[in-house]
Amino acid sequence: MALRTVCTTALRTGTDLGVNNARAFATTAFLCRRRPPLGPMPHDGIDVGNLESLEKYRSYTRYLRQAEEAKTKPVWWKTYRGYVEKADPDHGAQHLDIGFPFYRACRTKEVRERRQVIKDNKRNAELERALRLRTFKIPLDRVQETWEKSSGPFHIKRLAEHFGVFRDLFPMAYFLPQVSLHISYSQDNSGQVHHGNRLTPTEAASAPQISFDADEDSLWTLLLTCPDEHLQDNEAEYVHWLVGNIPGGAVQAGEELCHYLPPFPARGTGFHRYIYVLFKQEGPVNFREDARLSPCHSLVDRTFKTVDFYRKHQDNMTPAGLAFFQSQWDESVTHTFHNTLDMKEPVFEFIRPPVYHPLQVKYPHQQPLRYLDRYRNGKEHTYGIY
Repeated sequence: MALRTVCTTALRTGTDLGVNNARAFATTAFLCRRRPPLGPMPHDGIDVGNLESLEKYRSYTRYLRQAEEAKTKPVWWKTYRGYVEKADPDHGAQHLDIGFPFYRACRTKEVRERRQVIKDNKRNAELERALRLRTFKIPLDRVQETWEKSSGPFHIKRLAEHFGVFRDLFPMAYFLPQVSLHISYSQDNSGQVHHGNRLTPTEAASAPQISFDADEDSLWTLLLTCPDEHLQDNEAEYVHWLVGNIPGGAVQAGEELCHYLPPFPARGTGFHRYIYVLFKQEGPVNFREDARLSPCHSLVDRTFKTVDFYRKHQDNMTPAGLAFFQSQWDESVTHTFHNTLDMKEPVFEFIRPPVYHPLQVKYPHQQPLRYLDRYRNGKEHTYGIY
């Protein structure tokens, strides 16, 4: 019986096997046919069967030189770099460093100091006892200070590149934030601005307390801008705060060019970036053209571009500090639009279309058990009295 079943299956026609006719096999063969290449393929001249006959690279330098020559040699096929450059013409372009140069301390001196610290710790009996009893506490202030002076600027730069800060504020340029900004909207640690943390517009309703290390005779410029908030121009920004000619680290003693305006991310537009940029001035700067009337409640007057502002004063100032946070809509944004900006609040919402259901049939065949739930009127379910 089993043999008869196997023979019957083998003698089935093409229609029984799911194939309409023999043309399907011909079409498949035609589609799978490969066309000859437009030119020589890579490694065509290599005899794969006799690899011992190939010339050996006697040194890595020689191999690297020949590999660089082969990489720059024009070929007939389109490379991955060609696809990427077509999608993004600026891909791989060299960006300009507009910040201060970073001077690293002597490596030998750092190693010598580290070894001395290790020796002192080994001789410290109190430290050994605290570690043994698990009562030792790490001074986080010293750790933060060491991080800010060593690898902190490079980490902040990577975060800024991840969030697209340099791409939107300084196209084709970047800087290393070597001056640490300490920004707090509250007395505790809940309202601090770091590098991409989230704050609500209610928490950032008033101007924050800002401090940074600076010499007494130095001058600074502080800028707060948002590249995601403009309602009409995607390439423009809204300046939220601008203070120039700041003596030392006293922001309140500087020249307020544009008073503080709280964040107002429109409803339905997601998170917006609010970026603090600190510039170090070479001397006193005349900001007469950049000053706004106080109070400035006009979004047209607050339209701003950081790159244009920097190009205007690039001979007198250099970016040195960076901090930013993210914020999205809450109830205080409505108050800002209606009372402060005196305008109707824009709302961007996605209206979902109603779920489509076909006409109800009297006898639903092969439908799920809860078929009738699709056609209820949405009111609370009521059940009859039996």
